[in-house]
Amino acid sequence: MPDVEMTALLQAVLDEVCADIPPWDTTTRARVAMRLRATARQDGCSSEELKRAGRDALTRAPTMWR
Repeated sequence: MPDVEMTALLQAVLDEVCADIPPWDTTTRARVAMRLRATARQDGCSSEELKRAGRDALTRAPTMWR
């Protein structure tokens, strides 16, 4: 489980990346959160890398939706 600082960073990035997503669109927020967690598990990831991963999750729909 991530430490307190990483949890706060992940929440801040999620809120920033999903700022234009309606609050009831929990599926999109969950997809972005999963991508952020996966990126955070890599050693030495920066906040910019997290933001990039979050934006990428927003722009790329899951393959079953294509």
